[in-house]
Amino acid sequence: MPGTFGTGSANTVRREIHSPSSASLGDCRRHRIVSSQQMSELRTMSECIQLSFAVCRIGIYTCFRALCCKGPPPPRPEYDLVCIGLSGSGKTSLLSQLCSESLENIVSTTGFSIKAVPFQNAILNVKELGGADNIRKYWSRYYQGSQGVIFVLDSASSEDDLETARNELHSALQHPQLCTLPFLILANHQDKPAARSVQEIKKYFELEPLARGKRWILKPCSLDDMEAVKDSFSLLINLLEERDFEPSRM
Repeated sequence: MPGTFGTGSANTVRREIHSPSSASLGDCRRHRIVSSQQMSELRTMSECIQLSFAVCRIGIYTCFRALCCKGPPPPRPEYDLVCIGLSGSGKTSLLSQLCSESLENIVSTTGFSIKAVPFQNAILNVKELGGADNIRKYWSRYYQGSQGVIFVLDSASSEDDLETARNELHSALQHPQLCTLPFLILANHQDKPAARSVQEIKKYFELEPLARGKRWILKPCSLDDMEAVKDSFSLLINLLEERDFEPSRM
């Protein structure tokens, strides 16, 4: 009996030694589960970090291109215009002011001059023709190639000069090389006490019946309000752009 008991105890001890408890197995499983979760979290964190670095690289590259690799701006369209009007109407002063040139020692144009007048969306190559009596008869020789017309009149001039300006404008509106072009008519010297209003000019020059069906703009102006002058030229540029677009739609 003692021998038998000893043998049984030994077997029991051996089973206890070689058979792990259920608690130990549970701890191992939980440890493996926790380790798997941690690995998953680490992989997710690593992917987020890599994505963040990629976004940063793209942002830095985009900023670098914007600052250092910016290409030249698209070229602005250029239009060739002819500017006519009697002497003393203020053509030279207006164009010089638009070009940011000094108005000191301004003299009337005796033959013709060409100025490149820059705007944000276009460059106007303006050919200004002298307005003296002995020059006006040669105006038509310089009309060829024009894409638009600027006519400047002195709204404060005498009745005789205003009648002469009216006749010259009517002749230009009906000239074969100009009749289809957009016109910008500037009633200059509006800052003078004797200046006529735009409505008076429109009625006196008979613009409504004469220029019906044509593209023309009549605006008041003076050197004291160059912003209004620039706005008038912007309207002319719109007409020039529309005229460029019309053939492409046909």
